[in-house]
Amino acid sequence: MCETQLFVPNITKRTVGTLEVISFFKYSTLEDLLLTKHKPEGHRIYRELSKITVQPFIKKFAENYKKDVYIIGIDENVASGYSHVALLTQSMKREYVKPLHGALMARNKVKYSGKSLEFRLWYSRAFVYKGKNNIDAILVDDIITTGITLQEAYNVLTQSGVNVLFALTLADVEE
Repeated sequence: MCETQLFVPNITKRTVGTLEVISFFKYSTLEDLLLTKHKPEGHRIYRELSKITVQPFIKKFAENYKKDVYIIGIDENVASGYSHVALLTQSMKREYVKPLHGALMARNKVKYSGKSLEFRLWYSRAFVYKGKNNIDAILVDDIITTGITLQEAYNVLTQSGVNVLFALTLADVEE
C-alpha cells in the first residue's frame, strides 16, 4: 500500500547536451532512500525502487521497440556487497533488453557527491567502454545532478559506436 500511495513516480525529462535524461523522482522525494546505496539495507531498497520505476518503464518500452537494446550502467562498482547501478540494470532484463554489466567503468574513482560543477569538470571520470559496438543502448545511473557524468559517459559510448537512445535515472536533483 505504501508503495502505491507514497512512491508514485513523477517522470521528468531533462536534456544534457544532446542526451535526453528521463528521471522517475525528484531527488528531494527519495533522498533518504537513495543515500542507503552504500549500506547493507540499500540492496533491498534499490531492488524495491527498481520494481516501481525501471521495470515497468522498460517493459512498456520493450513492447514497442521489438529489437535488441542494451542496458549500460554507469560505473557498476561493488560497494557493501553489491552495485546499486547493476541492481537497476539487471532488473531491466527482458527478451529484447540485455544488460551489459561492467561495460562502462571509470578509471578515476573520485567522488562527485557534494562537489561543485568546477570540480566535476576538472576531474573527469575517464570512462572506459569494454562492451559491444554498433548497438542501441540505454544509459542508466541512480541520480542526475549536473549531468556531467552522463554527458561524459554518452560521449565515450558514441565514440565507441554505441547509439545511446536516452538515459534513465531514479532521481533528478534539479527542482
